[in-house]
Amino acid sequence: MYTIVIADDEAELRQALVRRIDWEEVGFQVVGEAENGVEALELVEKLEPDLLLTDVRMPFMSGIELARAVREIRPNIQIAFLSGFDDFTYAQQAIQYNIISYLLKPISSKELTKELKKIKKKIDDKFEEFTRKNAEQEQQNLAAFFTPLLLDSFSDGQGKEREQVLVQEAIRKGFIKPESTYMCYTVLVTSFRDGDGNNCTVEDAVNAVNMILRKYMRYVSFYTDGRIVSLLAGTKASHEKYLHIIVEDISQSVKRIMNLTSSIGVSRMVPGLGRCHEAYLEAMDAFGYARRSDMGVSFISDIERTATFDQETVQAAVNEIESLLRSGTEDELRTYLGQLFEQLEQEDTPAMNIQLVMVQLIAAVFRVVYAVADSEAVQNLQKSSPFLGQLFFENPREMEERYMAFCLTAREVAAEHRKKSNSAICDRALAIMESRFADPELSLNSISTEISVSPNYLSTLIKRSTGNTFIDLLTRKRMETAKEMLLGTSMKIREISEKCGYNDQHYFSYCFKKYEGISPNACRRKFESKLSDLLE
Repeated sequence: MYTIVIADDEAELRQALVRRIDWEEVGFQVVGEAENGVEALELVEKLEPDLLLTDVRMPFMSGIELARAVREIRPNIQIAFLSGFDDFTYAQQAIQYNIISYLLKPISSKELTKELKKIKKKIDDKFEEFTRKNAEQEQQNLAAFFTPLLLDSFSDGQGKEREQVLVQEAIRKGFIKPESTYMCYTVLVTSFRDGDGNNCTVEDAVNAVNMILRKYMRYVSFYTDGRIVSLLAGTKASHEKYLHIIVEDISQSVKRIMNLTSSIGVSRMVPGLGRCHEAYLEAMDAFGYARRSDMGVSFISDIERTATFDQETVQAAVNEIESLLRSGTEDELRTYLGQLFEQLEQEDTPAMNIQLVMVQLIAAVFRVVYAVADSEAVQNLQKSSPFLGQLFFENPREMEERYMAFCLTAREVAAEHRKKSNSAICDRALAIMESRFADPELSLNSISTEISVSPNYLSTLIKRSTGNTFIDLLTRKRMETAKEMLLGTSMKIREISEKCGYNDQHYFSYCFKKYEGISPNACRRKFESKLSDLLE
């Protein structure tokens, strides 16, 4: 049974739709009704329906504006338009917003029932395709080319010549077009887990990820070692426009259709195919954060302020320690280091090899700390660890104890600075909202762009820090300011609405009444009446 929210400002029509359609027969359950686009957006965010059936022309927010907003927060939701003949062409402009059907008014119950069954069939097909186990032949051919490019560090050439060879091969295989210029590339690493936290990612699940990717950008995906690795290709503008929507679409679709949770690591954009291995390593680092946290999606640019240095010669032990320093527990770090030093001791590793390992292990610690902290913190860490000038000890266990203490101190430093960084990001965003709430164009996306983090990450930080969504906080600020102006000044309602970020006075009045329970004029009259009573 799929869920549906119905939005139409004509109350009689909306209620008639709810009453006259046998929703169970057509496979839907009505979970919410809205009389305007603003209410509909709130219901979509709260109820997460499978389908939104909305009128095109509504007060405060049109159906097309609603579709654009829904696409930002719930990209996997399907949308159907109720459209009059006069605005049908206008409505077709919104095809990019997951519009699954256009229904022309007036429409009878019989006609609507027939159309809803068609819509259900389309959603059924989407669910079936999402879990289909076959892979496209084109994708298999591309994967054969890109898998070693992403996973392997070795290459026969470097620089511009190698990049030209890679681009020509990508064009020959149809991955990018000959006229494509200034392409950027991003790597996603994705896994699925069940309710017990077990990894249940299988090779057949590549099709589910590809089904979403193909809606937005050029892509190639392949399965390796319990993970799905995807390479996205597009312009810088297309990455900025679609990337956060893509990861939300994957996460939401996996949850709704497969009843699983997903962990997704996202690299930075890189300007050439020759740097895809670097992007893959960044995506794996981000994936480590996502897997060990409850955020589900991690952009490496949100967590580490600088790109990591070349890891092509870094051993597996170094990678594991870096991962544990970023997001592992103290017990996990202690256990792993104990096993590592025990292995070095048992295998009678030559002194020169141990020295090389120790140099790498120490460099890894500083690299992780420097990625999230400032240079002063790194210097303090160095001063607090005098053993750094002496890599060898008579007793290998003494070496282990000193390095263990060094790692635990570094882990605390990194965690503390990451916490401060997150707090600073949140504080900065809230400060922007406090100072510019009167700007009608102010949004979570505009602020996230200004402070250079993804909207997903900023939204999570704000919710964790305040317990409220960005929209809730912005609305509260605007309404509280409006109330102060109503009660403390003689400004007109229109002037107050404009100073509080609303271009439409009627929309402002609607929001104020919803927030305060009474209209702006009634609120002012009530205050003046009480004030008059006190003065008498």
